[in-house]
Amino acid sequence: MRIFYASDTTPNSNFQSNIWRNNLLLPLIDLGHDVIEFNYDLRQTFRHLNTQNPKNKNYIAKNRPELSNNLFNQVKTAHGKKPVDLFFSYFFDACVLPQTIEDIKSLGIQTVNWYCNGAHQLHLVSEISPYYDWCLVPEKFRMDDYKNMGANPIYCQEAANPNIYKPYPVDIEYDVTFVGQAYGDRPNYIDRILSAGIDIRIWGQNWSKHSSSDRSIFKRIKKLIQRGKSPSLPSKIIGPVLSDEEMIKMYSRSKINLGFSTCGSTHKSEERILQVRLRDFEVPMSGGFYMVEYMEELEEFYEIGKEIVCYHNVDDLIDKIWYYLAHDQERESIRNSGYQRCLKDHSWHKRFQNAFDKMALN
Repeated sequence: MRIFYASDTTPNSNFQSNIWRNNLLLPLIDLGHDVIEFNYDLRQTFRHLNTQNPKNKNYIAKNRPELSNNLFNQVKTAHGKKPVDLFFSYFFDACVLPQTIEDIKSLGIQTVNWYCNGAHQLHLVSEISPYYDWCLVPEKFRMDDYKNMGANPIYCQEAANPNIYKPYPVDIEYDVTFVGQAYGDRPNYIDRILSAGIDIRIWGQNWSKHSSSDRSIFKRIKKLIQRGKSPSLPSKIIGPVLSDEEMIKMYSRSKINLGFSTCGSTHKSEERILQVRLRDFEVPMSGGFYMVEYMEELEEFYEIGKEIVCYHNVDDLIDKIWYYLAHDQERESIRNSGYQRCLKDHSWHKRFQNAFDKMALN
């Protein structure tokens, strides 16, 4: 199949990463498809995605028509050389005009958009989604919402590319680690883990905003929480944003890799939204022992307690951390079982094959 592919390299353009190239583009190539990549710097576009932010209004108004025109011309040129079967994108409303999707379809090309923030940011793709032939949706509970907006969703959960995410022969250095951004209820979870006397290390964006070199900060934790503020964390446990390779190696350097399921700041709302994430497949595929907040959908992908471990609240998390730190053989068995399960069932290669079957494209 000949595929025209359009996406930035990462969902977070504030730091360098090839996360989407590694997980979306490369598996399509591995499957033997002839992939043409959109030749356009999308970095600034992906820094102005929120159409509801007034600061982005002028940029989007100018950039979206320019990007759309450039996109259609490249698709048309590629199609003229040799017929393109599928237009595959990871786009938001701010990226492309709906008419451009229609124009691409008018060439006889099928269209599909992948999007993975619909759990709490579905409004960011509500305009363009109905214009695609299909939308690949990893949030099962949003399927009806896509249908109600006139879109044609196909359930396609996230996964990991085993050619990128793999175990590394490195020494285990840390008891508990988390690699990812600081937002939502994550700082409070980290603080509670620290308060329990557990040695945890964290790497990622925005954690420095929560840092303090004063260990006596824990005497003020209760007051900070009562005031609705996030607790400060000792700076010595905080590291910078890791490169893709450094992040994957960290999964092998850690006894326990943590995951968080809450979306954005929904923990402050009446409906705390949980979502299966890319990390839920990255860590086990990389051979790491993984512990994440329980949600029912995870049971469709793992045997809980035998392939990954789930916690139900912060107290349960702390208890399970202590337990698995003290039971090396059990932890090793779960780590290996999770790795084997991912290799068998949770590659992007399998996800795309299944999705293309549903689209009758294979």
